[in-house]
Amino acid sequence: MLALERRRSSVAVIADILRLGEASKTEIMYTANLNYLQLRRYMTLLLKLELLDKVMDNNRLVKYRVTPKGLRLLSDIDIVFEMLKVKEPAVLRRHRYTA
Repeated sequence: MLALERRRSSVAVIADILRLGEASKTEIMYTANLNYLQLRRYMTLLLKLELLDKVMDNNRLVKYRVTPKGLRLLSDIDIVFEMLKVKEPAVLRRHRYTA
């Protein structure tokens, strides 16, 4: 096991968020295992880079959806992780987004 695998990198956290596909802030925070301050920082960045879009569901609940640009980035991240043989947490493999 590489020393890099002990703590998640920012890239791994971003991949975890993008893998959710569409989720509320609360779902993202709990599934990606972030605190509120971390969530705000990542959400600001991902929205600014247009990797996530803000959408309203039928119940007028704000959700965040991965964009095509976000899916391309996620694909590239997965390729790099595979090449480096970095394992993703099992909990996030269940939530892999498919377009």
